[in-house]
Amino acid sequence: MLLELPKIIFGSSALGNLYRVVPDATKLVIVENWIRYQQNAVIDTAGKYGAGLALKNIGRCLNELKVDPDSILISNKLGWKRIPLTSKEPTFEKGAWFGIGHDAVQCISYDGILECYHQGNELLGNYRAQLLSVHDPDEYLNNAESETKKEERYKDIIGAYQALSELRDSGEVLGIGVGSKDWKIIQRLHNDGIQFDWVMLANSFTLFTHPPEVMEFIRILHAEDIQIINSAVFNAGFLTGGKYFDYQIISRDSHPDLFDWRSRFNDLCAQHKISAASACCQFALSPPGVVSLALNTSNPERVADNVRMVNEKISPKFWDALKKNQLLEANYPYF
Repeated sequence: MLLELPKIIFGSSALGNLYRVVPDATKLVIVENWIRYQQNAVIDTAGKYGAGLALKNIGRCLNELKVDPDSILISNKLGWKRIPLTSKEPTFEKGAWFGIGHDAVQCISYDGILECYHQGNELLGNYRAQLLSVHDPDEYLNNAESETKKEERYKDIIGAYQALSELRDSGEVLGIGVGSKDWKIIQRLHNDGIQFDWVMLANSFTLFTHPPEVMEFIRILHAEDIQIINSAVFNAGFLTGGKYFDYQIISRDSHPDLFDWRSRFNDLCAQHKISAASACCQFALSPPGVVSLALNTSNPERVADNVRMVNEKISPKFWDALKKNQLLEANYPYF
């Protein structure tokens, strides 16, 4: 089945209190704006987000807004299961989630992924996930203590996809995919025969970072009618003014070349009256096969801006200027 995804998919980590506690009233307005600005909205979530808090809030908010379950599509990245909180603070991803009353444990295997799926639907209440994936299989592999353990964990991932494939084949869900910061694990799973309906690339194809091997993989996926969702398209916020680059805090002293690139990029954006964020979004959508961007915000007012950015058209003169100023390869083929 070829999925028809909108150009924007709404990330929901803010509903799990990522980095700060977001008031419930604000969460409700965020969800309300998802529905207001995008017909047949698609929500990307995960059991890891606030140890299931994001899932709980999605179900609560949609229910309060009286949203028809058939008019919304929820994508749940599976692999973390909510468990009781037995310590003063959650033990997973310390310092990332605030104001949460549960802990979470990683649970990737045939049986484990089914537990995560059913628990996720329980947390969603009157709603259920129709798109499923394994959450960050690259991190699961990289945390293995040895190469032997890594191979055992890879078998766990294969088992998880066997379970997800059975859910899809039975008609219980619409499709399965994968999301990862390391695109090579997606490639490995694809080459090993996992039949994805979509893949989510994270921080792998951006205006600053778009290596030829990733472009070739995108071409292969597109040729096989596998939908591509692009996420983390600002290099973890750096391209739009943040202090993180690829999830690490950097400084002008340590990375003067990156700051120089960003300064020249911002100057050209200003000259052409284009926001840096819009430029990043439009570039991230440029290869054939990339159908959607996953964008996240904790500010309800930015939902409309995000929808606008994915639909905006940018003059070819801007891309020509980037090439002329060596901020984009002269032979980049999609502009």
